[in-house]
Amino acid sequence: MISYINGVLTFKGQDFVIIETGGVGFNITVSPATISALPATDSKIKLFTYMNVKEDAISLFGFLTMEELNMFNRLITVKGVGPKGATALLASLTPAQIALAIITDDAKTLSCGQGIGKKTAQQIILDLKDKTKTEDAAGSFTSGAVSAANDDSAAAEAIEALLTLGFGKPESQKAVSAVMDENLTAAELISRALKVIG
Repeated sequence: MISYINGVLTFKGQDFVIIETGGVGFNITVSPATISALPATDSKIKLFTYMNVKEDAISLFGFLTMEELNMFNRLITVKGVGPKGATALLASLTPAQIALAIITDDAKTLSCGQGIGKKTAQQIILDLKDKTKTEDAAGSFTSGAVSAANDDSAAAEAIEALLTLGFGKPESQKAVSAVMDENLTAAELISRALKVIG
């Protein structure tokens, strides 16, 4: 198993890159979102990888972060979601957004990935809901996300999750405040706040 490849980016295609390391060029399938985030060719980069082995082919799929790779590994365990489907979903949504959609039963959001229909989206929710934690949706954001008085609180996690979905800071804080209950988990707060925003 190849966990990651660290080398020189020699070529960027539409859905793949070539990284040279040790005199060998590795062809790695990546999403358009990953390609757009990569530096110029001849730059040194590191991609975390998944090696897909079939009877007639061996292929590598690359990711900029371990969070992306971990979500990819979860998605491909779902019936009907292969490596290409998982890559397409990660091209449209961040791992945190996918996790949030799973824990809030948001099949519509998951259906945005190419080749991911409503039935497959519902299957993703069914298979991964018990394996997806609130921290996956709200606990892995950068310092740029808003912080509440207590960064470890469920309310702070809920607000951060709403921000990653594109809602404004005042709107997110107001929605979470409207449903705030110290007995609720972050996942429950997120779900209720989304209904308030409606």
